[in-house]
Amino acid sequence: MLINVPESVVADALRGMAAAHPELTVDVGNRVVLRRDAPMAGKVGLVSGGGSGHEPLHAGFVGPGMLAAACAGEVFTSPVPDQMVRAAAAVDSGAGVLFVVKNYTGDVLNFEMAAELAEDEGVQVAKVLVDDDVAVTDSLYTAGRRGTGGTLFVEKIAGAAAEEGAPLERVEAVARRVNERSRSFGVALSACSTPTKGSPTFELPHGELELGIGIHGEPGRERRAMMTSREIADFAVDAVLEDLRPSGPVLALVNGMGATPLLELYGFNAEVQRVLAERRIPVARTLVGNYVTSLDMAGCSVTLCEVDEELLRLWDAPVQTPALRWGR
Repeated sequence: MLINVPESVVADALRGMAAAHPELTVDVGNRVVLRRDAPMAGKVGLVSGGGSGHEPLHAGFVGPGMLAAACAGEVFTSPVPDQMVRAAAAVDSGAGVLFVVKNYTGDVLNFEMAAELAEDEGVQVAKVLVDDDVAVTDSLYTAGRRGTGGTLFVEKIAGAAAEEGAPLERVEAVARRVNERSRSFGVALSACSTPTKGSPTFELPHGELELGIGIHGEPGRERRAMMTSREIADFAVDAVLEDLRPSGPVLALVNGMGATPLLELYGFNAEVQRVLAERRIPVARTLVGNYVTSLDMAGCSVTLCEVDEELLRLWDAPVQTPALRWGR
């Protein structure tokens, strides 16, 4: 592993992020990443966060058109309420703050506590829970469905609404609508290794894969012998469509889990597009790359979000973050 010691890996990464992105304010001690222009007068502030190890989620999505702040926890561990309260206070302009929370027990509990504390300090807070993973209903970390790739769609589209000056209740409604229309399914080709453990966090024998894996290595639906890219796309896309059942165009995210090269991801995207065409699902936009990762896990996930004219317009709106940039 390319680290010094496990105990400093998050702080070291934040120091490196600060050096690479002077347009951000990075509070290494409190592990909060902010837009340098926060708070933005008259605008809702989007705040998210979670355990480190999923980069660029969430800190890589801080900037105009997306998040106002992100809180970094230890690897695969929720940030604490104090971080979230600090972030909310830093980005609140009086228009309120929206917490975007992935559905993991620690994140949910800590963001709920933070919302109460922030409101005690006079900050109006709304919360949106992301639970887009169709693979399993409950897992080691959750009650209900896990929050995975749909988080990117929620943060981008709700962030665009906030950038336009929409009021808090409108930004919250947009975020909920995106979550309701998003579904994901992930596949692991190898296990990930955390800095503290230094070895794979679960056993995945050579020549096998896990269908429906979680972003912390939680078990999926089943384990099978290695499949081709074509076979994986058939299985993953059908699992998403069985639950989503879109009647209109979709956004497609073909996401790498951290150790899958773009050569393979683009090839997998070709198969995903084939399945969607065969199922007569129009694709409005496609994003391919490593965005919601699991350290050094090899694998991929597919996220689809059914969009209408407004959601597509907000997706296309300019964004300027370390990991997502277009427009302007």
